Amino acid sequence: MLFATHPEYLDHVAGAHHPESPQRLQAVARGVHRADLGEGIVLIEPQPAAIDRLELVHPADYLNNIRHLVERGGGQLDMDTAVSTGSWNAATRAAGAGLTAIDALRSGSSDAAFCAVRPPGHHATAIESMGFCLINNVAVAAASLAEQGERVMVVDYDAHHGNGTQDIFYADDRVLYVSLHQWPLYPGTGRASELGAPSAVGTNLNIPLPAGATGDVYLAAFDRLIAPVADAFGPTWVIISAGFDAHRDDPITELGLTSADYPALTARILSVVPAGRRLVMLEGGYDLAALERSTAAVLRAMAGEAADHDEPVTNGGPGMAQLDVIERLLIDAGTIE
Repeated sequence: MLFATHPEYLDHVAGAHHPESPQRLQAVARGVHRADLGEGIVLIEPQPAAIDRLELVHPADYLNNIRHLVERGGGQLDMDTAVSTGSWNAATRAAGAGLTAIDALRSGSSDAAFCAVRPPGHHATAIESMGFCLINNVAVAAASLAEQGERVMVVDYDAHHGNGTQDIFYADDRVLYVSLHQWPLYPGTGRASELGAPSAVGTNLNIPLPAGATGDVYLAAFDRLIAPVADAFGPTWVIISAGFDAHRDDPITELGLTSADYPALTARILSVVPAGRRLVMLEGGYDLAALERSTAAVLRAMAGEAADHDEPVTNGGPGMAQLDVIERLLIDAGTIE
């Protein structure tokens, strides 16, 4: 398995006491050590994304505005999204991590890749920075693959809806976007009725879940909703927006997962495409101990190793009733049978 990260990611500083801090990557590094995969992890160096790759998603004016603010010493892009002097290099290298990993996976040397990047990306729309996100890293990777004729499935299990990724691909029938997220929660988007634009109906699947939803609900959502939608779409690549803020210890969300719930969910998502076409990219996760444990659990799952859990899997929480409603909606829309 490939693992991509870079010291420049630490140079992005969103502000004192900001939850999206450089310490998050230090927690991920501890998770790599905890996973104890030895030579099963192959380090690769992510390269900065070229401007033409970024412009598959973001217009030049948008990118220039971020870069110029960084060059002036940094500042606020919105009330909770800021840049510092190291943010442009960090953001372009974060966007480039997925592209670097895709090239390496295509060489046939590995089954999957995990990109430990920051700043995260899934809230960034084509023209707006928000939610700690500057460049939509997953969208850059997905758009590049789609341009090359691939059918890309993006599954986002961050606790927050990836409004930026949805917005970018809502009318693009080459990309299937799936989000499991807490509802209600920032940014207030992600309704189950949003199934894609008229030209791409069935390529957007939102699964809003109530506070306290547990791992059994997530697995049922995959089996009952995500798997049949994926079968109909026929993806050739899968990208996971891996936010670990659905963990029950996260300070800014209220979902009920533990680190032990992520391996089975991740393995099921990745199984929809062959080995060598599987990419996982870090999004949120703001409790450092939970981030460490969840990273370790996912890395072991990606490597096909049994997880060494120090937390229980969870079940019995709310959310099954919501799945019934979404299933009926999809049947009535003709998205699933």
